[in-house]
Amino acid sequence: MKHLAAVLVLGMLALPAQAQDRLTLMLDWFVNPDHGPIILARELGYFDTAGLAVDIVTPSNPNDPPRMAAAGRVDLAISYQPQLHLSRHDALPLRRVGTLISTPLTCLVVLADGPVQTMTDLRGRKVGFAVAGVQEVMLNAMLAHHGMAPDDVEQINIGWSISPALMSGQVDAVIGAFRNFELNQLQIEGTAGRCFYPEAEGVPAYDELIYVANPERMDPDAIARFLDATERAAGFILNNPDRAWEMFAATASELKTELNIRAWHDTWPRFATRPAALDAGRYTRFEAFLADRGATQGGLSLGDLAIDVTEAAP
Repeated sequence: MKHLAAVLVLGMLALPAQAQDRLTLMLDWFVNPDHGPIILARELGYFDTAGLAVDIVTPSNPNDPPRMAAAGRVDLAISYQPQLHLSRHDALPLRRVGTLISTPLTCLVVLADGPVQTMTDLRGRKVGFAVAGVQEVMLNAMLAHHGMAPDDVEQINIGWSISPALMSGQVDAVIGAFRNFELNQLQIEGTAGRCFYPEAEGVPAYDELIYVANPERMDPDAIARFLDATERAAGFILNNPDRAWEMFAATASELKTELNIRAWHDTWPRFATRPAALDAGRYTRFEAFLADRGATQGGLSLGDLAIDVTEAAP
């Protein structure tokens, strides 16, 4: 019997490793604390357990990820819920298949000791924006929430020079700044900033970072397993935020900066702990909001915008 057991064990060891399904994920930009559950799922072996080999790639242009997913060049891409609505109205074949960060992160930033203490103080002042489109729509909605029109402020495209434009006085406020990064960057530079939050100023709450895929090309089962692995990682982060940061930062020396340390502490409580769960109301409300603001023609149904892959998977 002992000889037979030994033969069986040796036979099992000789079996080939279980095949893994390969997924390629394109991030929205370079690796940063926003991507914690993805990197931790890899480091903790959760992707391996889910039978996945996940290739994580970064874009050369932050506008590329949804286009690459739509074209089938990558299996998944990180995008933003507001951008998804515009992408769908531009006929890109995309659907939201999961959530990475489930609360808004962008906001309108001003200097804490500057002349803008209330939204109405913006009247006659300069407001910078980084990306034309959704950010302008959100700013105009926030102004309207306080009885102001778009031409009550001067809107200036400042590109990605967000903190410098504000600190130098080029603009009095910036829409589209990230509350987990720009506020910390200002503080590190010795300047206190303050946020006006869109979701408190007339803009419906939305999912900041989402996973998108082409519904005609995607593998729902593999994506469902990917989301399960990142859910496990989000749970690990929630229970061990300091240990999770150490593991995350150890993956690349450029992550070990004061800005990233501060951003991590402001970001980890916002990770979606149920990334596969779909909040239907968020998508229908934001679609109606964009139509009401004249940004789109509206009319997209929930199914045009998002898919619950746990139901679509075989």
